[in-house]
Formats: sequence, structure tokens, C-alpha cells
Amino acid sequence: MEFTAGGRLEVRITPSDVGKRVSVRRRAEAADGSREFTDTVGVLTSWTGGVLLITRRTGESVHIAESSLVAGKVVPAAPARRRGTPAASFDELARVSARAWQPVESEPLGEWVLRAASGITRRANSVLPLGDPGIPLDDALARVRAWYAERGLPAYVQTATGAEGTQERLCAALAERGWEREVTAELRVGGLAPIGDLDADVERVRLGRSVDEPWLRRYQRSRVPGPHVLKVLGAGPSVWFATVPGPSDVPAAIGRCVVDGRWAGFMAVEVDPAHRRQGLATAVMAALARRALDEGASAAWLQVESDNGGALALYEGMGLSVHHLYHHFRYSRSS
Repeated sequence: MEFTAGGRLEVRITPSDVGKRVSVRRRAEAADGSREFTDTVGVLTSWTGGVLLITRRTGESVHIAESSLVAGKVVPAAPARRRGTPAASFDELARVSARAWQPVESEPLGEWVLRAASGITRRANSVLPLGDPGIPLDDALARVRAWYAERGLPAYVQTATGAEGTQERLCAALAERGWEREVTAELRVGGLAPIGDLDADVERVRLGRSVDEPWLRRYQRSRVPGPHVLKVLGAGPSVWFATVPGPSDVPAAIGRCVVDGRWAGFMAVEVDPAHRRQGLATAVMAALARRALDEGASAAWLQVESDNGGALALYEGMGLSVHHLYHHFRYSRSS
């Protein structure tokens, strides 16, 4: 990794480079008192209070003190993979999608994670069971029910089927114990560049790092009051919000994208019914995809409920194919 310019190391990045892919070198003191250098490459996600936050392709976030920098530069994004469906394991996608919908609070139960966010989205208010809970299943489910009851929330377990390593056995065990499957959705994946290449009026789309009041007025789930809405929406490795202004103070269309290593996840794409069939959803997706490509992402994912015919047709046309299905099982007190 070369940082020299005329034989000198230089820090050639500033806070204005937030959102760009960078390569930095920092110094650290080893256990024996000597100095060593560490290189980090990723998207500069933030630079505040003298601390840089860099998100690697793996999704790992690295905090670096500005005072420790000895070199840094903006680097071009790797060429996007322009064809084909990206290869991915269920475990990888489950963790990527979980980082895009982070809860307000969480608690581990073995390799399970109990998540809560005052009810905004099932994904942030359900158990993510990626492994062994460390105790017998019936005991684990009893703990799950108690944990959510303490928070006044229904107990949900998020499971997946249809791909190598998914959770068919757990689904069956939940059904046997009276848990009811309420929602089934598809997790779809595809190349990111074809979405960015779509012929769409992206000039109408405004992109920003934070959500504002007009955006929230269009977002259906913001009807649930409380600061937890902003916490859930704003959390993630590299979050972008898209807005297409409308004739009133409510946008004609909105969207959200979370860039996490090679992945760009699309969610909250909503269009005013009065403005449908005008290409606004496509414009939102294309604008967000182009920004994600600039950050080095090459693959796209999204989640869509299996009965949403209009959205399924749109995403199918964008080349997004089903990787696996995921479900939310709810505990029924009457069972």
C-alpha cells in the first residue's frame, strides 16, 4: 500500500471526504513499547470529535483517532461486478440485513440475539436465532417470551427457509410449540450496477445522510411515535435516505439504503399512491444504487413480503432473484 509523495507520508483526506472510499495508515504502540503501523481500507463513514469511523467491506466498523494518522488518501472504488447474481451464504445475508435494521436494545442468548425497538418493524423487534441458544429450546423460548413481555411487546422469532444453512428445523419446532407464522417475505439479491444503470429520472431524487420531517410523513411506520424511530432508521454502517419532493409537504417518494461492505440494502421504498406508475420507485432505487456503487458496493439485497405483487414485479425486472425466504413466528398466548 503506497502513501508516499516525494518520499513523504501525507494525510490527504479531510472531513469533507466522508462517504468516500479511503485508505489510511495509523501508528499504534505495541506491547513492547515499539511503534507499529496498521492499514485500513473502507468507506469513511464519519469524522467527528477527532475520531474517524471507517467501514470495511466485511461490514466491520473501525474507529481511528485522528491524532494517530500518519497517512491517508481517497482511493477509487473497485470495479463493480456488472453481471450475474452475487454468491452469498444465508449466514452472511442474515447478518448484513440485521445490521441494516438495528434495534434500540438487544441481549444475547447464546448465539441468539433478542432485539427490541418499541415495536417499529418486526425485524428490529424479534429474535435473530443464528446458532445455538446455549440452553434447551423450551427454556430458550420461555426466556424469549419473558423478555418481550417485560417490554410490553409480542414475542417474535425470525427464521429463514429455502437456502443452504437455513432454519427449517427451527420453524417446525416453533410450529409444534404453538408459535404462529404471521409474515413471510423474500430476501432478494442481484447485481448493483444494473440497478444504477436503469434509465430513470434520478435528477428528481435528493439524497441525504439524515431523515427529516417530510421523509417521516411519507414513511408508513413513522406513525409509531417516539425517538426510537429515528434511532432505528439512522443506524447502520453507511445509511442514505432518498426523497422525491411532492406538490405538498409530503414527498412523492422516499427510500433508504444501507451500504455494508460489498452489499447495498434497499428498504422503505414508498411512493404516494397518487404518483405511482411514474417511475419514481425506479428513480429512487437507481439514485441510491449509484451512491452505493461510489462507496465500493457491488451487490444488492432487499426484503419484500411475498404477497406484494407490484413490488415483486418491479424487483424481478431489476434482476433481483430470491435467495431465501424469511418468516416471523409469533407466540400465541392461547396456544
